[in-house]
Amino acid sequence: MANLDVNPAALRGAVDLSGLVNRANAQAAAQATGATNGAGAAATGAGAPTGAAGQAAAGGTAVAGQPGAAGAAGAVIELPGLVFDGTDENFTQFLDLSAQVPVIVDLWAEWCQPCKQLSPILDKLVAEFGGRFVLVKVDVDQNPQLTQAFQAQSIPTVAAVIGGRPLQLFQGAIPEPQVRQVFEQVLEAAAQSGVSGSVTVVGAAEGGADAAAAPEEPPLPPLHQEAYDAIDQGDYPAAIRAYEKAIAQNPTDKMAHAGLAQVSLLHRLNGKTLDEIRSAAAQNPEDLGAQLDVADLDLSGGHVEDAFDRLLTLFPEQDADGKNTVRARLLQLFEVVGLDDPRVAIARGRLTNLLF
Repeated sequence: MANLDVNPAALRGAVDLSGLVNRANAQAAAQATGATNGAGAAATGAGAPTGAAGQAAAGGTAVAGQPGAAGAAGAVIELPGLVFDGTDENFTQFLDLSAQVPVIVDLWAEWCQPCKQLSPILDKLVAEFGGRFVLVKVDVDQNPQLTQAFQAQSIPTVAAVIGGRPLQLFQGAIPEPQVRQVFEQVLEAAAQSGVSGSVTVVGAAEGGADAAAAPEEPPLPPLHQEAYDAIDQGDYPAAIRAYEKAIAQNPTDKMAHAGLAQVSLLHRLNGKTLDEIRSAAAQNPEDLGAQLDVADLDLSGGHVEDAFDRLLTLFPEQDADGKNTVRARLLQLFEVVGLDDPRVAIARGRLTNLLF
Protein backbone atom coordinates (compact mmCIF):
# COMPACT_ATOMS: atom_id res chain seq x y z
CA MET A 1 0.00 0.00 0.00
CA ALA A 2 2.90 2.35 0.65
CA ASN A 3 3.84 2.20 -3.01
CA LEU A 4 0.34 2.91 -4.25
CA ASP A 5 0.43 4.59 -7.65
CA VAL A 6 -2.06 7.44 -7.56
CA ASN A 7 -2.08 9.41 -10.80
CA PRO A 8 -4.63 11.22 -12.96
CA ALA A 9 -4.66 8.45 -15.57
CA ALA A 10 -5.76 5.98 -12.91
CA LEU A 11 -8.83 8.09 -12.20
CA ARG A 12 -10.52 7.01 -15.41
CA GLY A 13 -12.79 4.03 -15.01
CA ALA A 14 -11.69 3.07 -11.51
CA VAL A 15 -15.22 3.19 -10.14
CA ASP A 16 -18.51 3.83 -11.88
CA LEU A 17 -20.66 6.44 -10.16
CA SER A 18 -22.66 7.28 -13.27
CA GLY A 19 -25.84 5.82 -11.81
CA LEU A 20 -25.83 8.30 -8.94
CA VAL A 21 -24.99 11.17 -11.27
CA ASN A 22 -27.70 10.20 -13.73
CA ARG A 23 -30.27 9.99 -10.96
CA ALA A 24 -29.29 13.43 -9.67
CA ASN A 25 -29.47 14.85 -13.18
CA ALA A 26 -32.93 13.36 -13.65
CA GLN A 27 -34.12 14.85 -10.38
CA ALA A 28 -32.71 18.24 -11.30
CA ALA A 29 -34.38 18.07 -14.71
CA ALA A 30 -37.71 17.21 -13.13
CA GLN A 31 -37.42 20.13 -10.74
CA ALA A 32 -36.52 22.49 -13.54
CA THR A 33 -39.46 21.31 -15.65
CA GLY A 34 -41.90 22.04 -12.86
CA ALA A 35 -40.51 25.48 -12.10
CA THR A 36 -41.42 28.82 -13.61
CA ASN A 37 -39.22 30.23 -16.37
CA GLY A 38 -37.40 32.49 -13.91
CA ALA A 39 -36.89 29.75 -11.36
CA GLY A 40 -35.84 27.35 -14.08
CA ALA A 41 -33.18 29.77 -15.25
CA ALA A 42 -31.86 30.06 -11.72
CA ALA A 43 -31.85 26.28 -11.28
CA THR A 44 -29.77 25.71 -14.39
CA GLY A 45 -27.45 28.71 -14.09
CA ALA A 46 -23.87 28.83 -12.87
CA GLY A 47 -24.99 29.47 -9.30
CA ALA A 48 -27.38 26.50 -9.08
CA PRO A 49 -27.62 25.13 -5.55
CA THR A 50 -27.73 21.57 -6.90
CA GLY A 51 -23.96 21.76 -7.20
CA ALA A 52 -23.24 23.27 -3.79
CA ALA A 53 -21.65 20.58 -1.71
CA GLY A 54 -22.02 22.71 1.38
CA GLN A 55 -25.78 22.25 1.26
CA ALA A 56 -25.46 18.50 1.55
CA ALA A 57 -22.78 18.74 4.17
CA ALA A 58 -24.40 21.35 6.38
CA GLY A 59 -28.09 20.93 5.69
CA GLY A 60 -28.41 24.08 3.61
CA THR A 61 -25.34 26.19 4.34
CA ALA A 62 -24.10 27.70 1.10
CA VAL A 63 -20.55 27.40 -0.16
CA ALA A 64 -18.47 30.46 -0.98
CA GLY A 65 -17.70 29.67 -4.59
CA GLN A 66 -19.57 27.19 -6.74
CA PRO A 67 -18.14 23.78 -7.56
CA GLY A 68 -17.61 23.50 -11.25
CA ALA A 69 -14.77 22.86 -13.64
CA ALA A 70 -11.27 22.27 -12.38
CA GLY A 71 -10.49 25.76 -13.57
CA ALA A 72 -11.69 26.86 -10.14
CA ALA A 73 -8.44 25.41 -8.77
CA GLY A 74 -6.99 27.33 -5.86
CA ALA A 75 -10.41 28.53 -4.70
CA VAL A 76 -11.14 28.76 -0.99
CA ILE A 77 -14.43 27.10 -0.06
CA GLU A 78 -16.23 27.86 3.19
CA LEU A 79 -17.73 24.82 4.92
CA PRO A 80 -18.86 24.19 8.50
CA GLY A 81 -16.35 21.34 8.88
CA LEU A 82 -14.06 18.90 7.12
CA VAL A 83 -15.82 15.62 7.97
CA PHE A 84 -19.33 14.82 6.75
CA ASP A 85 -21.77 11.94 6.38
CA GLY A 86 -22.34 10.86 2.79
CA THR A 87 -25.54 9.16 1.62
CA ASP A 88 -27.01 7.77 -1.57
CA GLU A 89 -29.11 10.95 -1.73
CA ASN A 90 -26.48 13.65 -1.15
CA PHE A 91 -23.29 12.22 -2.60
CA THR A 92 -23.57 13.90 -6.00
CA GLN A 93 -22.98 17.23 -4.26
CA PHE A 94 -19.66 15.92 -2.92
CA LEU A 95 -18.83 14.93 -6.48
CA ASP A 96 -19.33 18.58 -7.40
CA LEU A 97 -17.14 19.69 -4.51
CA SER A 98 -14.35 17.41 -5.74
CA ALA A 99 -13.85 19.77 -8.69
CA GLN A 100 -12.25 22.19 -6.21
CA VAL A 101 -10.88 20.05 -3.38
CA PRO A 102 -10.14 16.31 -3.21
CA VAL A 103 -12.77 14.28 -1.39
CA ILE A 104 -11.73 11.23 0.64
CA VAL A 105 -14.47 8.61 1.01
CA ASP A 106 -14.49 6.20 3.95
CA LEU A 107 -16.92 3.27 3.58
CA TRP A 108 -17.52 1.77 7.00
CA ALA A 109 -20.06 -0.01 9.22
CA GLU A 110 -20.88 0.25 12.90
CA TRP A 111 -20.06 -3.41 13.50
CA CYS A 112 -16.68 -3.30 11.70
CA GLN A 113 -13.77 -3.32 14.17
CA PRO A 114 -11.08 -2.40 11.59
CA CYS A 115 -13.28 0.55 10.58
CA LYS A 116 -13.14 1.79 14.16
CA GLN A 117 -9.35 1.52 14.09
CA LEU A 118 -9.03 3.44 10.84
CA SER A 119 -11.61 6.17 11.44
CA PRO A 120 -9.65 8.23 14.01
CA ILE A 121 -6.58 8.06 11.76
CA LEU A 122 -8.55 9.52 8.85
CA ASP A 123 -10.08 12.21 11.09
CA LYS A 124 -6.68 13.18 12.45
CA LEU A 125 -4.95 13.41 9.09
CA VAL A 126 -7.75 15.34 7.41
CA ALA A 127 -7.50 17.89 10.22
CA GLU A 128 -3.69 18.01 9.98
CA PHE A 129 -3.80 18.68 6.24
CA GLY A 130 -5.69 21.89 7.07
CA GLY A 131 -8.48 21.97 4.52
CA ARG A 132 -6.67 20.28 1.64
CA PHE A 133 -9.20 17.42 1.84
CA VAL A 134 -12.80 16.82 2.79
CA LEU A 135 -13.62 13.47 4.39
CA VAL A 136 -16.99 11.86 3.63
CA LYS A 137 -18.03 8.85 5.70
CA VAL A 138 -20.48 6.39 4.14
CA ASP A 139 -22.27 3.78 6.27
CA VAL A 140 -22.46 0.77 3.94
CA ASP A 141 -25.47 -0.67 5.77
CA GLN A 142 -27.51 2.47 5.10
CA ASN A 143 -26.25 3.32 1.61
CA PRO A 144 -26.25 0.27 -0.68
CA GLN A 145 -25.96 2.26 -3.91
CA LEU A 146 -22.71 3.92 -2.87
CA THR A 147 -21.40 0.63 -1.52
CA GLN A 148 -22.02 -1.00 -4.88
CA ALA A 149 -20.75 1.97 -6.86
CA PHE A 150 -17.43 2.00 -5.00
CA GLN A 151 -17.12 -1.78 -5.38
CA ALA A 152 -16.55 -2.21 -1.65
CA GLN A 153 -15.63 -5.90 -1.50
CA SER A 154 -14.66 -5.51 2.15
CA ILE A 155 -14.63 -2.71 4.67
CA PRO A 156 -13.20 -0.35 5.51
CA THR A 157 -12.75 0.74 1.91
CA VAL A 158 -11.18 4.15 1.30
CA ALA A 159 -11.44 5.99 -2.01
CA ALA A 160 -10.80 9.48 -3.35
CA VAL A 161 -12.82 11.62 -5.73
CA ILE A 162 -10.88 14.20 -7.77
CA GLY A 163 -12.66 16.38 -10.29
CA GLY A 164 -15.69 14.10 -10.16
CA ARG A 165 -13.57 11.05 -10.93
CA PRO A 166 -13.38 8.36 -8.25
CA LEU A 167 -10.32 6.29 -7.41
CA GLN A 168 -10.04 3.35 -5.05
CA LEU A 169 -7.18 3.81 -2.58
CA PHE A 170 -7.06 0.89 -0.15
CA GLN A 171 -9.06 -1.60 1.87
CA GLY A 172 -8.57 -2.56 5.48
CA ALA A 173 -7.05 -0.72 8.42
CA ILE A 174 -3.50 0.37 7.61
CA PRO A 175 -1.04 2.27 9.83
CA GLU A 176 -1.09 6.06 9.99
CA PRO A 177 2.23 6.56 8.12
CA GLN A 178 0.87 4.64 5.13
CA VAL A 179 -2.41 6.58 5.18
CA ARG A 180 -0.42 9.82 5.27
CA GLN A 181 1.61 8.72 2.25
CA VAL A 182 -1.56 7.85 0.36
CA PHE A 183 -3.01 11.29 1.15
CA GLU A 184 0.15 12.98 -0.11
CA GLN A 185 -0.07 11.02 -3.36
CA VAL A 186 -3.73 11.99 -3.73
CA LEU A 187 -2.74 15.66 -3.38
CA GLU A 188 -0.14 15.22 -6.12
CA ALA A 189 -2.69 13.62 -8.42
CA ALA A 190 -5.20 16.36 -7.63
CA ALA A 191 -2.68 19.09 -8.44
CA GLN A 192 -1.93 17.45 -11.78
CA SER A 193 -5.66 17.44 -12.48
CA GLY A 194 -5.98 21.14 -11.61
CA VAL A 195 -7.80 20.50 -8.33
CA SER A 196 -5.95 22.53 -5.71
CA GLY A 197 -8.60 24.37 -3.73
CA SER A 198 -8.88 24.35 0.04
CA VAL A 199 -11.56 24.53 2.69
CA THR A 200 -11.91 27.18 5.37
CA VAL A 201 -14.00 26.01 8.31
CA VAL A 202 -16.61 28.53 9.40
CA GLY A 203 -18.98 28.24 12.35
CA ALA A 204 -19.33 25.00 14.27
CA ALA A 205 -20.74 21.70 13.12
CA GLU A 206 -21.13 18.52 15.07
CA GLY A 207 -18.97 15.81 13.56
CA GLY A 208 -16.94 18.32 11.51
CA ALA A 209 -13.32 19.33 11.81
CA ASP A 210 -13.52 19.57 15.59
CA ALA A 211 -14.26 15.85 15.75
CA ALA A 212 -10.58 15.09 15.29
CA ALA A 213 -9.81 17.09 18.44
CA ALA A 214 -12.18 15.08 20.63
CA PRO A 215 -10.69 13.59 23.80
CA GLU A 216 -8.87 10.34 23.26
CA GLU A 217 -10.61 7.16 24.40
CA PRO A 218 -9.21 5.33 27.44
CA PRO A 219 -6.35 2.94 26.68
CA LEU A 220 -7.29 -0.60 25.70
CA PRO A 221 -6.60 -3.57 27.96
CA PRO A 222 -3.11 -4.93 27.21
CA LEU A 223 -4.23 -8.02 25.28
CA HIS A 224 -6.70 -5.98 23.26
CA GLN A 225 -3.94 -3.52 22.38
CA GLU A 226 -1.72 -6.46 21.44
CA ALA A 227 -4.44 -7.67 19.08
CA TYR A 228 -4.90 -4.21 17.55
CA ASP A 229 -1.16 -3.87 16.97
CA ALA A 230 -1.06 -7.28 15.30
CA ILE A 231 -3.95 -6.31 13.02
CA ASP A 232 -2.10 -3.13 12.05
CA GLN A 233 0.81 -5.33 10.98
CA GLY A 234 -1.47 -7.72 9.09
CA ASP A 235 -0.59 -10.52 11.53
CA TYR A 236 -4.08 -11.94 12.00
CA PRO A 237 -2.97 -15.20 13.69
CA ALA A 238 -1.20 -13.17 16.39
CA ALA A 239 -4.31 -11.05 16.87
CA ILE A 240 -6.41 -14.21 17.19
CA ARG A 241 -4.06 -15.57 19.85
CA ALA A 242 -4.23 -12.30 21.79
CA TYR A 243 -8.03 -12.29 21.82
CA GLU A 244 -8.11 -15.97 22.79
CA LYS A 245 -5.84 -15.18 25.75
CA ALA A 246 -8.15 -12.33 26.75
CA ILE A 247 -11.16 -14.66 26.64
CA ALA A 248 -9.30 -17.31 28.65
CA GLN A 249 -8.63 -14.69 31.33
CA ASN A 250 -12.18 -13.34 31.25
CA PRO A 251 -14.78 -15.51 29.46
CA THR A 252 -17.35 -12.69 29.73
CA ASP A 253 -15.18 -10.17 27.83
CA LYS A 254 -17.64 -9.15 25.13
CA MET A 255 -15.13 -6.94 23.32
CA ALA A 256 -12.69 -9.84 23.07
CA HIS A 257 -15.36 -12.18 21.71
CA ALA A 258 -16.37 -9.60 19.09
CA GLY A 259 -12.75 -8.84 18.24
CA LEU A 260 -11.95 -12.54 17.84
CA ALA A 261 -14.88 -13.00 15.46
CA GLN A 262 -13.87 -9.96 13.42
CA VAL A 263 -10.19 -10.79 13.07
CA SER A 264 -11.06 -14.42 12.31
CA LEU A 265 -13.15 -13.15 9.41
CA LEU A 266 -10.24 -11.06 8.17
CA HIS A 267 -7.92 -14.07 8.46
CA ARG A 268 -10.27 -16.34 6.50
CA LEU A 269 -10.53 -13.82 3.65
CA ASN A 270 -6.87 -12.82 3.65
CA GLY A 271 -5.19 -13.58 0.32
CA LYS A 272 -8.43 -14.50 -1.43
CA THR A 273 -9.97 -12.44 -4.20
CA LEU A 274 -13.61 -11.74 -4.94
CA ASP A 275 -13.44 -13.58 -8.26
CA GLU A 276 -11.73 -16.62 -6.74
CA ILE A 277 -14.30 -16.95 -3.98
CA ARG A 278 -17.36 -16.54 -6.16
CA SER A 279 -15.95 -18.73 -8.93
CA ALA A 280 -15.19 -21.57 -6.50
CA ALA A 281 -18.70 -21.39 -5.05
CA ALA A 282 -20.32 -21.36 -8.50
CA GLN A 283 -18.27 -24.31 -9.73
CA ASN A 284 -18.79 -26.33 -6.53
CA PRO A 285 -22.28 -25.58 -5.20
CA GLU A 286 -22.10 -28.64 -2.90
CA ASP A 287 -18.78 -27.54 -1.38
CA LEU A 288 -19.67 -26.25 2.06
CA GLY A 289 -16.32 -24.52 2.52
CA ALA A 290 -16.77 -22.57 -0.72
CA GLN A 291 -20.25 -21.46 0.34
CA LEU A 292 -18.96 -20.39 3.75
CA ASP A 293 -16.34 -18.28 1.99
CA VAL A 294 -19.04 -16.49 -0.02
CA ALA A 295 -20.97 -15.78 3.18
CA ASP A 296 -17.80 -14.28 4.68
CA LEU A 297 -17.33 -12.19 1.55
CA ASP A 298 -20.93 -10.97 1.58
CA LEU A 299 -20.72 -9.90 5.20
CA SER A 300 -17.34 -8.20 4.80
CA GLY A 301 -18.82 -6.16 1.96
CA GLY A 302 -21.77 -5.03 4.07
CA HIS A 303 -24.29 -7.51 2.64
CA VAL A 304 -25.20 -8.80 6.08
CA GLU A 305 -28.63 -10.22 5.32
CA ASP A 306 -27.33 -11.99 2.20
CA ALA A 307 -24.63 -13.68 4.27
CA PHE A 308 -27.10 -14.83 6.92
CA ASP A 309 -29.63 -16.01 4.35
CA ARG A 310 -27.01 -18.05 2.47
CA LEU A 311 -26.00 -19.93 5.61
CA LEU A 312 -29.54 -20.43 6.86
CA THR A 313 -30.52 -21.82 3.46
CA LEU A 314 -27.55 -24.20 3.52
CA PHE A 315 -28.27 -25.45 7.03
CA PRO A 316 -31.14 -27.94 6.37
CA GLU A 317 -29.19 -29.60 3.53
CA GLN A 318 -26.23 -30.61 5.71
CA ASP A 319 -25.46 -33.71 7.74
CA ALA A 320 -24.86 -33.39 11.47
CA ASP A 321 -21.25 -32.26 11.08
CA GLY A 322 -22.19 -29.79 8.36
CA LYS A 323 -24.96 -28.32 10.48
CA ASN A 324 -22.55 -27.82 13.36
CA THR A 325 -20.13 -26.07 11.00
CA VAL A 326 -22.80 -23.75 9.61
CA ARG A 327 -24.16 -23.01 13.08
CA ALA A 328 -20.67 -22.17 14.37
CA ARG A 329 -20.03 -19.85 11.44
CA LEU A 330 -23.36 -18.10 11.95
CA LEU A 331 -22.58 -17.52 15.62
CA GLN A 332 -19.22 -16.03 14.64
CA LEU A 333 -20.83 -13.71 12.10
CA PHE A 334 -23.44 -12.68 14.67
CA GLU A 335 -20.55 -11.49 16.85
CA VAL A 336 -19.02 -9.59 13.94
CA VAL A 337 -22.23 -7.69 13.22
CA GLY A 338 -23.13 -7.18 16.88
CA LEU A 339 -25.52 -9.20 19.01
CA ASP A 340 -27.85 -6.23 19.48
CA ASP A 341 -28.27 -5.68 15.73
CA PRO A 342 -31.90 -6.36 14.66
CA ARG A 343 -30.69 -8.38 11.67
CA VAL A 344 -28.91 -10.71 14.06
CA ALA A 345 -32.08 -11.14 16.11
CA ILE A 346 -34.03 -12.13 13.00
CA ALA A 347 -31.37 -14.56 11.79
CA ARG A 348 -30.97 -16.05 15.27
CA GLY A 349 -34.72 -16.68 15.36
CA ARG A 350 -34.57 -18.46 12.01
CA LEU A 351 -31.66 -20.58 13.22
CA THR A 352 -33.55 -21.54 16.38
CA ASN A 353 -36.52 -22.67 14.28
CA LEU A 354 -34.21 -24.82 12.17
CA LEU A 355 -32.60 -26.40 15.22
CA PHE A 356 -35.84 -27.39 16.90
